[in-house]
Amino acid sequence: MKKAELVLIPIPAVGHIVSAVEIAKLLVQRDDRLSTTIFIYPARNPITTKYNESLAASTLPDRLRVIILPSAESSDTKPHNQFITSVYDGQKPLVREYVSKIKTKSELSPDSPQFAGFIFDAFATGLKDLANEFDVPWYAFSASDAAYLGCLLHLKALHDERGVDLSELGNSDAELEIPSLANSFPVKCLPLSSLEKETLPVVLEIAGGLTEAKGILINTFLELEPHAVKSLSNGKTPPVYPVGPIVKHEGNGRDVGSDGSKNYRDIMEWLDDQAPSSVLFLCFGSRGSFRSEQVKEIACALERSGHRFLWSLLKPSPSGQLKSPSDYENLQEVLPEGFLDRTAKIGKVIGWAPQVDILAHQAVGGFASHCGWNSILESVWFGVPIATWPLYAEQQFNAFYMVIELGLGVEIKMDYTMNFQGDDEIIVNADDIMKAIKHIMEEDKEIRKKVKEMSRISEKTLMPGGSSHSSLGRLIDDIIENLS
Repeated sequence: MKKAELVLIPIPAVGHIVSAVEIAKLLVQRDDRLSTTIFIYPARNPITTKYNESLAASTLPDRLRVIILPSAESSDTKPHNQFITSVYDGQKPLVREYVSKIKTKSELSPDSPQFAGFIFDAFATGLKDLANEFDVPWYAFSASDAAYLGCLLHLKALHDERGVDLSELGNSDAELEIPSLANSFPVKCLPLSSLEKETLPVVLEIAGGLTEAKGILINTFLELEPHAVKSLSNGKTPPVYPVGPIVKHEGNGRDVGSDGSKNYRDIMEWLDDQAPSSVLFLCFGSRGSFRSEQVKEIACALERSGHRFLWSLLKPSPSGQLKSPSDYENLQEVLPEGFLDRTAKIGKVIGWAPQVDILAHQAVGGFASHCGWNSILESVWFGVPIATWPLYAEQQFNAFYMVIELGLGVEIKMDYTMNFQGDDEIIVNADDIMKAIKHIMEEDKEIRKKVKEMSRISEKTLMPGGSSHSSLGRLIDDIIENLS
């Protein structure tokens, strides 16, 4: 029986690492011929570092190995837009050495797994020369949606085939016809990186790299994105394998975050006391934070709405710095005077949040989110309607996708954007926020019904006979067929 070993390499960000670990679990649990090793690169973000530490201490399935690489000194001083490239370049020798050992062992012992190839994060396809060195195929893994993958490829085509200068489209009311979308798409909802001269070449390079892959794994499922998945089956794109939803079904809230298990217990006990579907959960990702003026507008909206809420409120890093947000030592310094006392019976303000466990709780009836794709899939999996408040990266695209294209969310501010430093923040007023809160918690029963139905489908798609289960099987067949 042929045995195969794969090496997975995510970028050093929590959502991407979680996705890589979960897909590695799927592979080894599905087929005992497969073994996987995940190389995790050092991160600047302390939340990612903390997650990596908990992962290293966790019990993993047989035939799944995690190697957390040491920090490369040269990468620590690099600007943000060069950080990932610098990290990968600095660690290539270690990956090369490990893969060489796999190949040598398989040549000496016929019972050892044969090295079958790489699975690179979609944002790490610059490592493809490693696959060429070892003469093995490589696959890409997209932690984003199929529609955004189609958007990236379309932007590359506009640039290469039509000579469109995308950087000239910024701040315009122009709309694009993107094959992976059924609706016209406003340019203002594109990621800033696609519209700025400094970062556009990186985006185009990523899109170009994806077309060279043996196949592309996507964290989605056919029933959620039928139009987008079909649009990628055009003969110009490598075969796509929708293998999601790849989400954590329970969190590690007892291990991660400040003050660990005590905070976790406090949060879950508070939720236990609330009625089903009565709580709005507000959480904006590991880098999601707002300056004081916006915090006060959110607080005003929550208080006026009268709805129960659980609010993960993080303190932004000093302006101009790339440090991650942190918990407030004293919430009174940023919230309106008397807010905590006036809302004590209906709300709870916390720092870091065990998001998966909170979304899984029956008390949660709405989710105000930054629209990272992992968070969207978690909201779908647990059947919680989402209110969109994107911040950066492709989150504006995802917000449009959920509200306009899929009809599975409501808008707070769909084209809201800030840079990674958070120093160009616009203000969304309390009236607009409260309108969205009432919409998602009171008015739109149709969206709630659609999300609940998609939640049911998302579970079935991973079961035998389901579309993602079948897609994963096709991927494994392709991997094994590549072996000599």
